[in-house]
Amino acid sequence: MTSPAVPCAATLLGSPSPLSQAYDVALLDLDGVCFAGEARIDHAAQGVNGARGAGMRLSFVTNNASRAPRTVVDKLAANDIEAYPTEVFSAAMDAAALLGEHVEPGSPVLVIGGDGLRQALLDEGYRVVDSAEDHPVAVVQGWAPEVDWAMMSEGVYAIRDGALHVATNTDATLPTERGFALGNGSLVVAVANASGKDYLAGGKPFPGIYRRALARAGGSTPLAVGDRLDTDLVGARAAGIAGMHVLTGVSTARDVVLAPVEQRPSYLHTDLRGLNEPHPTPSRGETGWWQVGAWAAQVSGGVARLRSEHGTWELDPQGTTAELALDAYRALACAVWEQLDSHGPAGAPALPGLSVRAASEG
Repeated sequence: MTSPAVPCAATLLGSPSPLSQAYDVALLDLDGVCFAGEARIDHAAQGVNGARGAGMRLSFVTNNASRAPRTVVDKLAANDIEAYPTEVFSAAMDAAALLGEHVEPGSPVLVIGGDGLRQALLDEGYRVVDSAEDHPVAVVQGWAPEVDWAMMSEGVYAIRDGALHVATNTDATLPTERGFALGNGSLVVAVANASGKDYLAGGKPFPGIYRRALARAGGSTPLAVGDRLDTDLVGARAAGIAGMHVLTGVSTARDVVLAPVEQRPSYLHTDLRGLNEPHPTPSRGETGWWQVGAWAAQVSGGVARLRSEHGTWELDPQGTTAELALDAYRALACAVWEQLDSHGPAGAPALPGLSVRAASEG
């Protein structure tokens, strides 16, 4: 399997106008951004609907291959988010498009997955089969709750008989209300191990899903929005697309501050309100302090420091979780990223857990 390309060094950007005006299309992740499993996410509807109202095009880009577009739209509606089936681009649809680069439409394809994946393949003109005895030319594998040993074994039989193996995505885990469960990537590895054959992969973090979603949505200045650094943001950067990270899902503020080059967002916010707000531009002073709004940050001697009009203090790695203002978080990310770029992982300061509050939260 080929890894996604690693782009050049990332820096935090600023925008004097709201991002919904600076960019013409948002490529939005779903779980952890627009909703959290069966739970609602504060400000998600406000952010998405506000961006639409500002004239921004929307594309809901998800690694979940089990849901058909109408099902996604219904789930978004249950969270008060306006959406249309034509705005949904899933890993199932991406895998079907990827398959089209290798297999002619009309060919028999065995599915390890659910209705969303089957429908995506049917929409691309493939003949979906359920048995290796139908001699499929390809096996396409995506997560669904009904995937079991029998379905996976049928795929192994077909792959060992010469069928191409295509994965909708390689997420090792799947977030649920109880924690992290088995994701499609873990199941794909099991099939590949049993078949002894390599596989092609679509979805995030590979850049193709963003490029295909953008081609479908239209627009020329896209912004990707996600909660997972290792999928959403890696894929965006590899595709050459600016990304905004939100703290409503998997990756934490501490993860962001310590992120390697290929995972770094272009913009930071707590949630989807960030679509409809300006983002202050970071600046570096001659003394090595990074300034964002009223806050500044510096890393020196392995210690991270923050400064505001109220004084300067160090972040104690042995302390409890440090609560930061949003601009303090942004400044800290700039300062730590500079150290990582100059000194590698050894330049990272020791940090406590980080909690971030938006400007409207005081």
